[in-house]
Amino acid sequence: MEFQSHVDGTKHFLTPEDVVAWQQDLGTDMMMQLDECVHYPCSRDQAESAAKRTFDWARRSKKHIAYRKSHIVDSDRRLAISDKQLLFGIIQGATYDDLRRECARQIIDLDFDGIAIGGVSVGEPKNLMYNIVHLAAGQLPPDVPHYLMGVGLPEDILEAVACGIDMFDCVIPTRYGRNGTAFTSTGKLTVRNAPYTEDFRSLDADCSCYACRNFSRAYLRHLFNAEEILGLRLVSLHNVHFFLQLMRDAREAIRQDRFSEFKKTFLSSYNKVTNGY
Repeated sequence: MEFQSHVDGTKHFLTPEDVVAWQQDLGTDMMMQLDECVHYPCSRDQAESAAKRTFDWARRSKKHIAYRKSHIVDSDRRLAISDKQLLFGIIQGATYDDLRRECARQIIDLDFDGIAIGGVSVGEPKNLMYNIVHLAAGQLPPDVPHYLMGVGLPEDILEAVACGIDMFDCVIPTRYGRNGTAFTSTGKLTVRNAPYTEDFRSLDADCSCYACRNFSRAYLRHLFNAEEILGLRLVSLHNVHFFLQLMRDAREAIRQDRFSEFKKTFLSSYNKVTNGY
C-alpha cells in the first residue's frame, strides 16, 4: 500500500510485513495487521476486493511475525519482540452481510490473539452501523478480545458493549474537546456558545476531573473565545475523563449483571441535552 507524506510529499510503500515488523520493534502491546478500509457507500466489487486483500495481508502478517520470532537472535532486538505482544486480525466487508460473515470466518481460522471489526463509522447511517456490529460481533469466538475500530460516541459504545465488544479507539474525545464541545452526563455541551457567558457551574456536576473541579463554564468559554490553548486542553482532559469513567461504570455494571439497566439509565440522562445548550 502506498502512502504520501503530509510533511514533505514523499511517497512510501508499506507491506504487511513492514507494518508488523515495525510494531514488533517498537514493543507495541497490541499490534494491528495492515488492512483496507473502504468508504461508504461502495460497490460490492470494491468491498469484496478489499476483504480479500485484508485476508491476504492477515495471512502474511501471521507468517512474518512467526518468522521474525524464530530468526531474530540479536539480544537488544529480541527484548522488544516477546510473546506478550498481541496481534489482531481485522474483519472487513463493508455493509454486505455475506462478506462480513466470510471475512469473520477467515480471520477467526487464522487464530489471532484478538479480532477487530473495521470499516464502520465511515459515513454510514447509525442503524446500518449497529446492524454491521451486531452481525460481525455475533461471529466472534468468546475467548479472544473483541475490538471495534473508530467508534467513539457514548451511545455507540454502549450499543457495541451490549453486542460483546471489549475495546474501542476514537479521536472523538479530543477532537470534540479542541472544538469546545464537552461530553456530560446529560449530553453534549458546546461551551463556546453564548448562553454560557455567565454560567459559573462546572461542565458536569457529576464529574470529578481537574477541569470540573477548578473551572466554570463561563471561564472555559472565555478561554475559547480568547483563543487560549488552555481551553482546548481542559475540555479535552474532561472528555477523556468522561469516557474512562463511562467504561469503568460499564465494566462494573457487567460484573453486577445489570448492564442493560445501566445502559438505559445512562442514555435516559445523556439524551436530556440534544442541542448543546
